[in-house]
Amino acid sequence: MLITGARVLVGTGTYLENGAVLIEGDSIAAVGTCEEVQQQAGPEVPRFPFDGAVLPGLIDAHVHLIFDAGADPVSTLQGSTDEVLLEDMRRRAEQLLLSGVTTVRDLGDRDGLVLRLAAEIRGSRTPGPRIVSAGTPATTVGGHCHFLGGEVSGEVQIRDLVRRNLAAGAGVIKAMVTGGGLTKDGPKSHESQFTVEELTALVDEAHEAGVPVAAHAHGADGIATAVAAGVDTIEHCTWLTGDGLDFRPDVVRQIVDQDIAVCPAVSPHWRMLPRFFGEERASAMFDQVRRMAEAGVRLVAGTDAGVQRSGFDGLVEALSFYSHLGLANASIIDVATSGAARALGLGSSTGRIAPGYSADLVLVDGDPLADLDALKNVTAVFASGRRHETTTAPDRSNSL
Repeated sequence: MLITGARVLVGTGTYLENGAVLIEGDSIAAVGTCEEVQQQAGPEVPRFPFDGAVLPGLIDAHVHLIFDAGADPVSTLQGSTDEVLLEDMRRRAEQLLLSGVTTVRDLGDRDGLVLRLAAEIRGSRTPGPRIVSAGTPATTVGGHCHFLGGEVSGEVQIRDLVRRNLAAGAGVIKAMVTGGGLTKDGPKSHESQFTVEELTALVDEAHEAGVPVAAHAHGADGIATAVAAGVDTIEHCTWLTGDGLDFRPDVVRQIVDQDIAVCPAVSPHWRMLPRFFGEERASAMFDQVRRMAEAGVRLVAGTDAGVQRSGFDGLVEALSFYSHLGLANASIIDVATSGAARALGLGSSTGRIAPGYSADLVLVDGDPLADLDALKNVTAVFASGRRHETTTAPDRSNSL
């Protein structure tokens, strides 16, 4: 497939005008001007003339495909069989893909369902994005998301769970370092669940296998524990305490020094937060993310898709949060492409439009560097070289 005539995003804030991308199999074979690349493509190669913008496929670094984004996703989960859940998850995966998302990191599975879905997608039996799955997240007995089956006590059980997840095919290990609002009968969001020693054992086991660790951490103490243990990403990172917020610049410096990425897991409905927390506290929570960005923390895009009010087509709406903080559109696109790929350990294979990279592309009408909302105008998506179009997109392809 040869995409011709588009502006192609080839670096941070940099378009190649009248560009072309040649896809061979599941990879990008060439990128350049139309004149240059057409010389490399034989006459039998299908052409896809396009005058919009070609970007790397978007990455949502924090999703939960087993949840339905309804008012009570946990109850819905507990009332569903594995087969019903898997069918629902297939639809959610396709919804993500058609919104321009070609890679996701799933951070909470039950019974290996996400791993099954990932295998279907790899085998082209189900349309969907590439899935990096955590398998069953580690939590304490009765801890946050204990209903997913990852309850552990002590270092031996922690290491055993990590090994089982790795053996099943997990590409990331998830640790519930603090409580969370989704588990009504569990620890509160600010309360820590693991000691430094326990979490270090989990990190060591994962890193020995070359797999990164994602730490769910709302509480300030839990964030400090995750940093001390050497995790690779911190999810949420809201700096909660029992009576407010405790932003710790010294810990932020450690996050930067250790090159830990932070995924705030911003809801597509982030503008509603003042209704729940009050204007003053919501503003303070937003400001913490701004301060982390200004301090040099690597932020990556994620939506927590599947939890309450967070659907599977909301990444672009969630990215508007970073505009609210003052980030430039070019930087925001990086947060959802190359930066996220790096955080997932995929920086050498996706997240960029370059020869040798996976052919993960999103084609949009308009100019998202000028107007981020142009990312909503998806015409076609290429995932590992396979083309997927919205039902309203015209068929521009032709063989010359």
